[in-house]
Amino acid sequence: MTQKPKLLRHRRLEVSDVNVVNQTMLKKALGGTIVGNTMEWYDVGVFGYLITTMGPVFLPEADRSVQTLFLLGTFAATFIARPLGGVIFGWLGDKIGRQKVLAATLLLMAASTFAVGLLPGYAQIGVWAAALLVILKLVQGFSTGGEYAGATTFVCEYAPDKRRGFFASFLDMGSYLGFALGAAIVSVLQLSLGQAAMEEWGWRLPFLIAGPLGAIAVYFRNKIEESPQFQATLDAQQALSADAAAADKAVAKGPLPIIKAYWRQIILAMILAAAANTVGYVLTSYMPTYLTESKGYDPIHGTLLTIPVMVIMAACIPLTGKLSDRIGRRPVLWIGAGSTIVFAIPAFLLIGVGNVWSTLAGLALVAFPVTFYVANLASALPAQFPTSGRYSSMGIAYNFSMALFGGTTPFIVQGLIEATHNDMAPAYYLMGTSIVGAIGIYFLRESARRPLPGSMPSVDTEAEARELVATQDNNPLIDLDGMPFLEDHAFENTARPSLR
Repeated sequence: MTQKPKLLRHRRLEVSDVNVVNQTMLKKALGGTIVGNTMEWYDVGVFGYLITTMGPVFLPEADRSVQTLFLLGTFAATFIARPLGGVIFGWLGDKIGRQKVLAATLLLMAASTFAVGLLPGYAQIGVWAAALLVILKLVQGFSTGGEYAGATTFVCEYAPDKRRGFFASFLDMGSYLGFALGAAIVSVLQLSLGQAAMEEWGWRLPFLIAGPLGAIAVYFRNKIEESPQFQATLDAQQALSADAAAADKAVAKGPLPIIKAYWRQIILAMILAAAANTVGYVLTSYMPTYLTESKGYDPIHGTLLTIPVMVIMAACIPLTGKLSDRIGRRPVLWIGAGSTIVFAIPAFLLIGVGNVWSTLAGLALVAFPVTFYVANLASALPAQFPTSGRYSSMGIAYNFSMALFGGTTPFIVQGLIEATHNDMAPAYYLMGTSIVGAIGIYFLRESARRPLPGSMPSVDTEAEARELVATQDNNPLIDLDGMPFLEDHAFENTARPSLR
């Protein structure tokens, strides 16, 4: 009887163990993921920019404030469905592969967004119109639940260790470009059609555009190949000892074993995601409503003013991702939390002045911490979990956080303003969430320039691989105990991640 290879805890690293990234395939994977992520967040963003327009379409007999709260609540419902999507798509992503699941989430998202554009209004079917809108937004949320967790996992597993922050940050750059694209399309339609035509039929067009855009994005996403680190893990499971294989299967059974195994990392990821996305959603999804409802701007200017801020912020996100590769994820996240606490009150005071220049300055102060926060979540959070359960863990942590705090932010801050009659309530809310976030950063495990847990090192060149092996004894970034070594070079034959 042939004995199965056993895990060894202290084998030395060899050049053949190190993954040398194929740059062509990396760029292809990154491009396909970014295109899809941009499309996803275009779909999410368009709804936020049309809230003040769609109110009379679905609740024409209600007060303006009730219309706004209903649509903000509908937007929040998108995020209530995200945990279920995160759990199911995360489990599938760890079982059958990242690429297949990411293609499915994008297809479902584009289809549900397109269907919103076909909905009849209150004038045709009464309150059923509002009910159908909520159902479609729940479908959107379900699909989005698998998107960000899968996209960040996928790119992190493709990228070289020393530049993971830089490459992963492009996902959030794509997200905010998607928001900006949605804002630009809505603004062009508002300027060219006018408010009356927008309420009658023009509001449908941005949703209908999601159909052809989604088809293009799905095409590009289907062209990318499976994550090499994940494929290596699948191959390695066939060579593991019976006990190790049983442990991996237990993790893959569902959410409860995942939560039990990684509850500390999951709670920490939830805290950081909540702190960062509270600021992010105030800027992207709530600010047009805030400028219109609380500051007297018309819907066109409420949307237009956010576009240049988001475009500039998106361009800066890769720079902060690159900075995190240099100085670490934690210091850059500290900047995000600290600047939120310091800038929140001045930002809303400037917006309250009511001039275009002061509003832009206030929006820029809100955008500044977002640039440091979100660029690093994409690389910091997946690195807290091992390869075999990374997608599932991220799906649970990120999406439960979004359901409780992130996507509900517009609804919560509008409710705070209505309850307190204080336009500064959003600033205080942002300060509170970032104080909690700062505590989370203190406990975060630094992951910059280190191999992902459960994976072998990943580098740009063969020369870098040889240098890494030669200096492994004195390299504080290398943890041999966390790498999947196999006896008799079994890892080299069955599990070594390779893009060559």
